[in-house]
Amino acid sequence: MSWDADVTVVGAGAAGLSLADRLTDPDGPAPAPRVVVVEAPAGPHRAPDRTWCYWEAGDGPFDDMLTASWARLRVYGSEGHLVDRTTGPLRYKMLRSQRFTTVMRQRLRARGVEVRRMTVDSALDTAGGAEVRGRDAAGQQSVIRSRWVCDSRPPPYLPAARTTLLQHFRGWFVTTLRPAFDPAVPVLMDFRTPQPARGLSFGYVLPLSPHEALVEYTEFSPSVLSANAYESAVRHYCDEVLRLGELRVLSREQGVIPMTDGRFPRRSGRRVLLIGGAGGATRPSTGYTFAAIQRQTEALAGALRTGLPPDGVPAVHGRRARAMDAVLLRALDTGRVEGGSFFTRLFSSVPTERMLRFLDGATTPWEDIGIGMRTPVLPMLLSLVELPLLPRTVPAAVPGRH
Repeated sequence: MSWDADVTVVGAGAAGLSLADRLTDPDGPAPAPRVVVVEAPAGPHRAPDRTWCYWEAGDGPFDDMLTASWARLRVYGSEGHLVDRTTGPLRYKMLRSQRFTTVMRQRLRARGVEVRRMTVDSALDTAGGAEVRGRDAAGQQSVIRSRWVCDSRPPPYLPAARTTLLQHFRGWFVTTLRPAFDPAVPVLMDFRTPQPARGLSFGYVLPLSPHEALVEYTEFSPSVLSANAYESAVRHYCDEVLRLGELRVLSREQGVIPMTDGRFPRRSGRRVLLIGGAGGATRPSTGYTFAAIQRQTEALAGALRTGLPPDGVPAVHGRRARAMDAVLLRALDTGRVEGGSFFTRLFSSVPTERMLRFLDGATTPWEDIGIGMRTPVLPMLLSLVELPLLPRTVPAAVPGRH
């Protein structure tokens, strides 16, 4: 059979572009395969612009694309208790998708990688390979045949789970009349927001200058809000909590991230591999994804370039991390643990570097035990004992996912 490519990467977001970049890196192991990247045409199937944040020690591969980075952070408890810490050797880095996408497209174009615009209908196995079928921007049928397909499209339904919450948020990029922000210190979690009946909420501030910042309202809860409710929540946080005074909203961003103990499959066919959030890269208890995507795509690209079976690539979040997340999600969902107090207590009592690595799923078993001892032990034990008795059910489709 004649192949259009060795690897077809479906999706030109963080996962798809990161994988294509590693597959075609001239300094990578073994010769680079032929890669085609499939990007959705402008419209409802293309993900909106967004901001990614992650922790990293020292210099990193995306430093020239960053909007900002910080070596300190703040957490506010519901009663105003302040935790203000340095992050040790780690830096908290802010990367906007527009800049990332522009640089990555330029890099791939220079390497001769084809980026094809089409709306994908299916990605299925064929004899000895796989094919992607869809429609181009003009509505014409299009087929790409390759040895492997790596698909980053979010599934329309989440996997069966015992607990499913949603991390949903709206952020405003604002400019203020008076200097209202400390550009050296982001606010990672601010629990001085009205709390929902089920789950938790917090504010989030990424300062860019004394007058500019991304200010965000976030909830961990079972369902999303209306557009007016998000706007009211962000306005309340800006006016009543931060007391920013007169401001102008430059742009908005919004998103929904599933927080579930369901088991995401790592492939949808023998030759169709799932990557990004679709392949389980999102940390269930925190929603952090970008750093895990980098670990996932690095390992997968190495296997595909050297001819190793992708089945040998370990899951980006191991069993221990997923088990801990399942307990925490259950404790939050039942109300046994009050989320604001839980996270404020951890940031107050756990060394900041260790806490940040824990949120990203990069701690050792001994570190996890130490962190676990600083949580409300009885509620967590009750949730642990209860989990094996709970059925796994398939949740409804997640609004706002493309």
